[in-house]
Amino acid sequence: MTNEVYDLTVIGAGPAGLAAAYEAHRNGIKKILIIERDKVAGGILNQCIHNGFGLHHFKEELTGPEYAARFIQMVKSTDIELLLDAMVLDIHADNSNAREIKTISAVSPTTGYREIKTRAVILSMGCRERSRGAIGIPGTRPAGIFTAGTAQRLINCEGLMVGKRVVILGSGDIGLIMARRMTLSGAKVLACVELMPYSGGLTRNIVQCLEDYNIPLYLSHTITDIIGKNRVEKVIVSKVDENKNPIAGTEIEFDCDTVLLSVGLLPENELTKNAGIKTDPRTKGPFVFENRETLTSGIFACGNVVHVHDLVDYVTEESEICGKGAALFLNQNQDPKSSFISVSTDQNISYTVPQYIHKNCSEKLIGIFFRVRKVYKESCSITVYKIENGAKTKLASFKREHMAPGEMERINLVPSMLTQNDASEIQIAIETENGGAK
Repeated sequence: MTNEVYDLTVIGAGPAGLAAAYEAHRNGIKKILIIERDKVAGGILNQCIHNGFGLHHFKEELTGPEYAARFIQMVKSTDIELLLDAMVLDIHADNSNAREIKTISAVSPTTGYREIKTRAVILSMGCRERSRGAIGIPGTRPAGIFTAGTAQRLINCEGLMVGKRVVILGSGDIGLIMARRMTLSGAKVLACVELMPYSGGLTRNIVQCLEDYNIPLYLSHTITDIIGKNRVEKVIVSKVDENKNPIAGTEIEFDCDTVLLSVGLLPENELTKNAGIKTDPRTKGPFVFENRETLTSGIFACGNVVHVHDLVDYVTEESEICGKGAALFLNQNQDPKSSFISVSTDQNISYTVPQYIHKNCSEKLIGIFFRVRKVYKESCSITVYKIENGAKTKLASFKREHMAPGEMERINLVPSMLTQNDASEIQIAIETENGGAK
């Protein structure tokens, strides 16, 4: 235990935590601690040995470990402290007093139990995979069933082969990338099966990981049975109707020894909830302002703990906003939450981040991130409305030629547009000319 008080403590040393800590340091915050439960920094990037990272941020193509190494080196070039192999147990904060010192309880094999005092906190714990139990696949419980991320770690980090004949459930980006990785490792990927009528991954991954290797993608299908005693022997795949119910008589049988599950990611927010920080039921992450401060003063959040991203470059961008926001909070004398604008959506959008915008926002542009609920194959518009007493006033419109749930969308708003119109609530909506959604 120690009486030392840090200015900022960052929980998680993945790409989000590293970028946020470094940006806070660049903005004048000197006494910073990063706590990471793994033995090395870098987060999930350490097992993502494929390329495609860094095109936006570094303007060159890197692998996951290369991208992480750059930020690790940037952090090590400062006096930021990095505590590895340490688990945060709890965060104690008083929402009624923005300037109260927060207490973080943590434990590690080297330092034992510690209570860390800090003026501000950044949450950057990332996300976790949904498991078989979360989706309720019927069948026996043999060996050979893995989440895609677990299989990725076993192959890329541990050098272990997980199977020879593989069926992948779900077409999220990790599942698509693992279809290619398994093929390159000598396995036969028999099929990628997706419940929805569209893929949940990026278009580039569908092309590079499935089409380039002639791996079939079964849309509107799901696994309805897993057969096997000691090891997976077969899976039964069935087509589903518009209500996601299996259709009798459409069963396809695959002889395989491995099933990989790529059925979605969930922000890792046990600490957030236990600290009493309000979370958005749509994103499963905390509500945040445009500077990524949560509804608990002095606690910020960024990266996949807020909402699941497609590209690490966007995680970095959001985390830099968060680090700058935390630095501004620490350097000012009063909490800026006196007045704000709430952000809502129409039925075609599943969520937005941020959910709130400070009226005295200092940013030149405010990025609004969101995902649509269905595929738009025709020209459509993202429209921003001011909502007042149930009436809508159009503030801005952004054209799009194509949108899909698997690819996060973004628009940039000018703060003056909101303040000049004295908005207290804005709505993000999708408008099509010819029905456009398919």
